[in-house]
Order: sequence, then structure tokens, then C-alpha cells
Amino acid sequence: MMGHGVMDHGAHVAGLSGVLLPVLALLAYLHLAGRARRRNPVLGWSRWRTASFGTGLALTAVALSPPVAPFAHADFRGHMVQHLLIGMYAPLALVLGAPVTLLLRTLPVAGARRLSAVVHGRPARLAAHPAIALLLSTGGVVVLYFTPLYDAVTARPAGHWLLHVHFLLSGCLFAHVIAGPDPAPARPGVRARLVYLGCAIAVHAVAAQLMYGGFWVDVHAPIPEVRGGAEIMYYGGDIAELLVAAALVSTWRPERRPRPGRGALARG
Repeated sequence: MMGHGVMDHGAHVAGLSGVLLPVLALLAYLHLAGRARRRNPVLGWSRWRTASFGTGLALTAVALSPPVAPFAHADFRGHMVQHLLIGMYAPLALVLGAPVTLLLRTLPVAGARRLSAVVHGRPARLAAHPAIALLLSTGGVVVLYFTPLYDAVTARPAGHWLLHVHFLLSGCLFAHVIAGPDPAPARPGVRARLVYLGCAIAVHAVAAQLMYGGFWVDVHAPIPEVRGGAEIMYYGGDIAELLVAAALVSTWRPERRPRPGRGALARG
């Protein structure tokens, strides 16, 4: 009885944290957005970006609160729903909210310069390389489900939160590198990013198919749960990656070659 009470109390605290932290983040974002509008009424701040960031926080809160959180602890299919929400859908919405750009517009000059130096620094440039982002996000999926890591990590409550943090941060990094509006000096061109996105789509699809077939998967759960989780990963991941592709293509600006003027014709 006492053990159940402790577990219920822990779940209650986790549920409150899953709602409270996104609410605090939203309030901070709204405060900065209002400051940006007051500082430069002409430039202002996009309400669409604000709505996108709020959507990302709402998806995070849904994933970390009942009924999704208890379902994720009890059933592998629930875990996969939580994984997709925290690791793919919420990160894209958060990144499209352009929080770094908002900070650069609202911080004092000294603070904005320090943040800009961090963004342009070597560690940030290395972390923002698509290969690193792909390894941390998509590669992490392979390591998690095809080694004993999943069962080892999820055996403890702290392990679940470590997974959540990894899913969210690696998902935000990948979305930022591939389709984010915030500055990323090391970001390659659109064609190269499409190739990396295609690699992520292929790895997700193959991993889901192997999981569904029971090949090399190392998740201690009933077979129907594993197959159901694989289907959620396959179809839900496809939708999320199509949204990333749409966000990426929307940033495509074909290069315009300058037309030769009269002077150039005369010289020719």
C-alpha cells in the first residue's frame, strides 16, 4: 500500500511538472513577444510564430500528462505515441516559433552579442551539422529499441525523464538544422538538407518494419504492443517528416542569375 502511494504521488508530481513547465515557458515567450512588438512596432513579432511555439508546448504538455503519460508507462504503444509527440511533432512546432531570433531581438545589446557569439561559435556550428543532428535523433532510435537500453532506462522513473529530455532536445536540434528559421551558420543548402531528411525517413521506416517483424528488436513487451508501436512509429513518423519537409521546402528561395545589362552586351 505504501509503495502504491509513493508511486501515485510520483506520478502526480510528474503530471504537474508536465503541465507547469510548458505553461511557464509559454508565459516567458509571450512576455518576450510583447517586448519585441513594443520595441519595434513596425517589425513587431509574428503571431503565427507565437501560435506555433504555443502549439509545441501544448503537445509537450499533452505527452507528459494523463492520459498519455500513464498509458506510456503501461503500454509500449503509449510510449511510442509519447515518443512521437515529444520527439517529432512538438520540436518542429517549437523550432518554427523562432525562439532564438526572439531572444536576439529582445535581449539587451550585450546579451544579444553574447548569444550571437554562442550561435556562431565552433561548438554550436558542430552541433548544428545535419550529420550530428541525424545521429542524435534518428540514430538514437536505433540504439534505444535494438539494444537493451530501452528496458534499462525505463526501469526507473528518472530514466523516463532522461528519455523525454533526449527526445525533445535531439528533435529540436534536427528540426532546427533541417527547417528552422533561427540562424544556423553551418546549415547547408536546401538540397543537402533534403538528402539528410531522406536518410532520416529511410532509417525510421526500416526500423519500424524490423520492429514489426520482430527482427533484432530488444523491447521486453508483448508482441501485439511491439507491433502496434511499430505501426505508430511508421505512420506517425511519416506524417511528422512530411511536415518537416513542407517547412523546409517553404524556405526554398531559388537563386536568380543576374540578367546581362546593356553594358555587358556592349562589352560582349
